[in-house]
Amino acid sequence: MLDDVGFGSFGNFGGPVTTPGLDKIAKQGLRYNQFHTTALCSPTRASLLTGRNHHAVHMGGITEIANSFPGYDSAIPPESATVAQVLRMSGYSTACFGKW
Repeated sequence: MLDDVGFGSFGNFGGPVTTPGLDKIAKQGLRYNQFHTTALCSPTRASLLTGRNHHAVHMGGITEIANSFPGYDSAIPPESATVAQVLRMSGYSTACFGKW
């Protein structure tokens, strides 16, 4: 999964960047073309990891500026399972690397 990438950047969406690996995946899988992200990293990652709107998983802003307003406390609720949690429930081992 990638974040902070422009919708029209990749070759499979007609963009100027040559992306043969992603083009192959797009031809063999699903292309999500009715999805949006924010211009901020934490909300985008929370949306990608949960499949939900960033406010629904309390990531309305970056984690360093969390506050008590609804949707802005930067704590993903337990009922909002991440892709990794769903995979673990199905017997897969998961790990997360990189920045949050």
